[in-house]
Amino acid sequence: MQADFHYYATYCAAVIAGYSHEEALTLAYSDQFVDCCTRTFLKSISATPHAATSQTQAELVDARADVLGLQDITRIWASFHFLPRDLNAATPRATKTYKNKYRLICGPNGSLVSDTVELAKGKGLQAAGLAMHIVSDTWAHMYFAGTPSLVINNTSNDFFEILPDGEMRKIKFKHSPGASDDIEDYTYNNTVFNPSETNILNLGHGHAGHLPDYSFARYRYLPAWGGYNEYLKDNPSDYYKAFCQMVYAMKYLRGAAEHFELDTYDEEAVRPYSERIDAVLTRRQADASDDWKAFGEELSGKTIPDFDMAAYAEEYKSASPDVRDDTFIGRFILAALSQKSMVTNKIYRSGNTLAGVSIDYNKKGFGGIKDYMKLVAGDTGVRS
Repeated sequence: MQADFHYYATYCAAVIAGYSHEEALTLAYSDQFVDCCTRTFLKSISATPHAATSQTQAELVDARADVLGLQDITRIWASFHFLPRDLNAATPRATKTYKNKYRLICGPNGSLVSDTVELAKGKGLQAAGLAMHIVSDTWAHMYFAGTPSLVINNTSNDFFEILPDGEMRKIKFKHSPGASDDIEDYTYNNTVFNPSETNILNLGHGHAGHLPDYSFARYRYLPAWGGYNEYLKDNPSDYYKAFCQMVYAMKYLRGAAEHFELDTYDEEAVRPYSERIDAVLTRRQADASDDWKAFGEELSGKTIPDFDMAAYAEEYKSASPDVRDDTFIGRFILAALSQKSMVTNKIYRSGNTLAGVSIDYNKKGFGGIKDYMKLVAGDTGVRS
């Protein structure tokens, strides 16, 4: 997903869920900030690099290619962008190495989705926004894994877009970093094929380009994890479910719903706006920000400011160390550390070390990175 959904659509969902304009802006900003909180940014404001929720292209290019480097990449991308659907998924006649990679494939309504939402409960708007980014990405990034793997994330080049009238158009790919997709010509950028199993080009949905990020895209393709059999990805339907699930989840987080259940969507609250939302989701455009913004401003009657990555940087930089955790970015950092810790621990406890080793603090004491010590005071079940 892109800023159009992570920022503007999240704002819309938050307003429908009952949040005020100011609260919805905080939720939406925190959602989109997940894509911006890199080590490069964190170092620029003298914050802990262990709270990184994304990586720049330059960081990925410079990343270590050894086991520790790959574990670091996996911790970030599996925790915040490609949340695994089933850490115990059955993979008959497969090696343990393959099973570990297969079990990191992202998808909605897995137990980690529930864990993510429950973890954000009572932790503030920054934690809620971060959780909404992860929940919505489980729909957009379905069928891809947040670890570099050719045998999982590779695809053939046989992509066909399905138009609303049922016509199928062959999709063409090019390898031009930084170039724009030509949607009208059905020409998209993607990563070049690399035969190395763990090359960074084999991370996530690079071989599918930005198709998973476009709400209008309905396409058939052949993924490696599926034995190069044909699969359908219906983004308009998936994005609508993501929106309805976010409304439901945010109602739970603000205390308006008693329970959070998987595979549950607040379609009743969204139904009055369904035609408007469907029109935005299905319009063939690279960026739907203007449409979502207009809808959000009609919902609240307020102006939605453009996303500014540096909006809260100075507040954090100028704060004294003893109050930094109470700043906007400070609260986001605590939420990020907690989420990464939780997911890493769940992956490790499933017998999978692709995201590294994790220790239960309440069983063995602290044995990890010192930046996680700040979580211990508030949660003796924290993973280091």
